[in-house]
Order: sequence, then structure tokens, then C-alpha cells
Amino acid sequence: MAEESKTMYAVGLDAGSRTTRVVICVLERGRLRFLGAGSVPSEGWAKSRIADQVAVAESIRSAMAEAQALAGVNVEAVVVGMGGQTVNGSNSRGALELGYEREIEPGDVDRVMKRAWKARLDEDRMILQLYPQDFVVDGFAGHRNPEKMLGACLAVNVHIATVSIQEHNALIGAVNLASVLVEETVFEPQAACYAAVRPEDRREGIAVLDIGAESTGLVVYYGDSLQLACSIHSANGSQICGDSFTRDLAHAMCLSFEDAERVKTEFGSASPESCPDNLHVELPAPEEREPRQGSLRHVTIVLESRATDLFRLVRQQLLRIGMDRALIGGIYVCGGGAQLAEVLDVADKELRCQARFGLPSGIRDWPEEIRTPEWTTAAGLAMYSAKIKQKNELKRESAGWLGKVLRQTVR
Repeated sequence: MAEESKTMYAVGLDAGSRTTRVVICVLERGRLRFLGAGSVPSEGWAKSRIADQVAVAESIRSAMAEAQALAGVNVEAVVVGMGGQTVNGSNSRGALELGYEREIEPGDVDRVMKRAWKARLDEDRMILQLYPQDFVVDGFAGHRNPEKMLGACLAVNVHIATVSIQEHNALIGAVNLASVLVEETVFEPQAACYAAVRPEDRREGIAVLDIGAESTGLVVYYGDSLQLACSIHSANGSQICGDSFTRDLAHAMCLSFEDAERVKTEFGSASPESCPDNLHVELPAPEEREPRQGSLRHVTIVLESRATDLFRLVRQQLLRIGMDRALIGGIYVCGGGAQLAEVLDVADKELRCQARFGLPSGIRDWPEEIRTPEWTTAAGLAMYSAKIKQKNELKRESAGWLGKVLRQTVR
């Protein structure tokens, strides 16, 4: 009697410092279908780091409960997004002498990859993910898969994303406190890229910028090869993120952070050119004071200045890897900070490439109301969960098939 296939659920958890989001999908005949999503305000974070693990766990538990109620299923494991200021990327290389010219085997590829990731790490650092760029066979670079090629020397160039062990363990601990298992942790901008950018669109160079409330992450691809994964910092090491825009506005307009956030959300734009000089908005004020008027053009100038700073820092990263003006596929902007009006115009101007919003795609029945940049990372994490389950299922089926063959042979 044929064994019934188990229903496979793919779940992504984007535990942001401002909002915690969960997406639940089901894998059907190789395709993902949306089942439910949950979103709650985050608690327990400070400057993109976990300050109260119990509070973070409670936010995760609430978002999971909301998503499970909508989906009508209970899930036990998730793929979790990892971001924040402690994530950094660097290049590494591994080399392997084969002794004599022979056919390169899968075991050789595994060994050279292990040599590449055995990089010397600073204290409190761990490898989050390793991204192969290309293989080099007898000095000839550019190979995507060297198996079955003839050679005496095999090398590999990789990009390694590292993260603070303490921060990584704190996030895993918070998820476990919420009674959920962690399948994998993935750099958030990479997950966003997985959801927003088709593989064929990466061929000529693309970047994905994930602007969160308290941190901003960047990944850059050329073809199938990831060239860069990093967090965006200013010259003094501070984060450039969604809250940076709000703080600038609070200082410039003499507002509280909460009131500045409200002004940014309701009236904010990064394009002063389209704003008349005589247009004013009513600024929030304490109860004992009358509301006052503020220049809308002044608001847009402040926000444009911060957006310009952000994309100039992105351009510096592109210069560092030799991809300035090489993003023929353009840059995709996602995250809650991408909601600022006209921010794409600033990206176009500073990076001199096409800028667009990174939106979730590739999942059937995805609700139109959450087809927005802030849901892209959660969608990508669910897609990554599906990828892991498909690989595991293929391994299980292969092992089962081999077992049947061996049993028949023994008989």
C-alpha cells in the first residue's frame, strides 16, 4: 500500500525590531500556496538588538497564533530572518591540490568548500551563510560546477556572511521560548531577494536593499553569484535605517519621536522639487499648546537629505566590490523604510540605475493587501523554508528508493 505523503508547510518568521511578521504557506506539487499571515508590534528590542528575550518571544507567539488561526493549521518549525548591525560579509578562498590530473568528484567539491569556510573569525563571530561565487580549475576561473572536469588543482571563491554568536543565539532562544523550532536562519535581504527577484533577473547585476526600522541590509548579485552581503553603517558606525529619517525630522521640526513618525508617515516625501514653498502642514503639539504650522518643503528637504546619505553609502559598498554603475538589473528596495514617498527617485539619482520596490511574488493566493515591501522578507523566508523541505524530501525519497533496491538484491 502506498504511503500517504505528509502535508508540508513552509513558514517564514520576520522578527523585526518594530513589527513581527509570520507567513504560513503549503507546498503543493512543487508550488507554494498562501494560507495565512500574522503581524503584531514587536517588543523587547533596542537598537536592532534583543534587550528582553521573553518580550520578543511573546511577540513571536502572538504573531504565530494570528497566522495559525487564519491558516487553520498548527506549525512547529520556521525559517527565521537574521539582520541587524552585527551582520557583515567578507570574501574567502579555499584551495585543494588533487595530486595528479583526474576527474573532480563531489567529495573534492565538499572538501574545498570546507577549506573556504574555515576562515579565522574574531571572537563572538559565527558563519551565518556561505555563498559560492565560482570555482577555479587549474587556474581557470568562472566555473559554476566543476564536477567531472579534469584537473590537478581545485579552488573556490566564496562570500561569507558572519554574525554575532550572542545575537544569533538570543534570537534562536526567543523563538524556542515561543515553543517553535528553528529550521534555518537566513540573512534578511537575501530572503527578500528570494521573494522579489527571479533568478533570470540577476544575470546582469542586481541589488536588494532592506530598510528596516533599526537596521538596513544589502545584498548584491551578479548572475547566480552573490558578491556582497552586509549591513549599512555611516562613517561613525551608526545604523542608517527607517528610524534615522524619523530622528532627523524630530530634531529639525522640534517634535517627539512619535509625532515625527506620524508626520513622516502622513506627509513625508523625499522630493522637495515637487513641493510648493507655500504649502504647510499642522504639526502635532502637547495638549497644553496650540498646534503649529510647519513647512512641508522643509519636511521633504530633511527626508531627502537622509535618503541621499543612505544611497551614497550603498554606492560606496558597490564601489568596494567593483559594481558601481554595474547594476543593469537595478536595485530593489523593500522593508518598512521603503514606504517613504519618492525614495526610489533618490536611488535612481545616486546609484544611476533603475530602482523599484521589492514586492513578494511567486506564491499563489498571496493577498493583495500585503503585497507591500514590508512583507517581502517574510515571504522570502517562507520560500526558503519550502526549499529546505523539498531538498530533505528528495533525500528521503532517494534513500527510500536505494533501500528498496538493496532489499530486492538481498532477496
